[in-house]
Amino acid sequence: MAAARPSEAAVEQRRQEVLRFVVDRGRARIDELAEHFGVSLMTMHRDLDDLAARHLLHKLRGRVESFPSLTMETATRFRVGLHVAEKEALAAVAVDEVRPDTTVILDDSSTLFPCARRLTAVESLTVVTNSFGVARTLSGADREVLLLGGRFRGEFDSCTGPDVLRGLSRLRADLAVMSATAITDGRLFHPMQDFAEIKEAMCAAAERSVLLVDHSKFGKTATYSHGTVAAFDLVVTDEATPEEEIAAIREFGTEVRVTPVDPTEDFPGDTVRD
Repeated sequence: MAAARPSEAAVEQRRQEVLRFVVDRGRARIDELAEHFGVSLMTMHRDLDDLAARHLLHKLRGRVESFPSLTMETATRFRVGLHVAEKEALAAVAVDEVRPDTTVILDDSSTLFPCARRLTAVESLTVVTNSFGVARTLSGADREVLLLGGRFRGEFDSCTGPDVLRGLSRLRADLAVMSATAITDGRLFHPMQDFAEIKEAMCAAAERSVLLVDHSKFGKTATYSHGTVAAFDLVVTDEATPEEEIAAIREFGTEVRVTPVDPTEDFPGDTVRD
């Protein structure tokens, strides 16, 4: 009797594990990967072809190499399964900042996905976002979702471009909740200009802004700066963030809240998804 074919979810989970293996080492031989993950060489080639088509790694003759980590972190499929416990801890703090009957902006950062899920319990919200994932999570009774349309970026499941910026310029929200790809000495960075510009515009469109950043984002830079933490009223991070980075944020006059993380707690939605 032939073995049952794995489900699409199981295949995607394996591909994410392959990706993390390559990212951790920087490069790997294809035959080494097939042996490590217990699959045929043909199956591994299919996995790697899929990851390469999503621009998540370089597939070369007989080997694969990872892209720079910051480029990797911008891809939704990669980001969503990282630092889940930290994201949940940050979300628990952020939700306390949201009041019923208000307008809230959420960006397309995977850090915001747990926050969006928790916001389903807050009544009478108007949510503004460029993220299809956030919009799907928050669509439902007693909530209005304004999806900022523009150029759809399938790899990130969100929209960018001048239409998104124009939409933000016409709005005024009570609160913006956002994250950052990289932060060093209180300065914020993103490897893609479109996203950096949107983050700045989201801050400008809100009366109050909250930044959620786990410890893995600190001590890094990227090509495009999108200001400093001075644009935010509150930064929420976890206990593993270096003290010098926390001090740098406070020097800008921005409040910092450091939250503990329970890595053993089970969270809904912490499996890799599209």
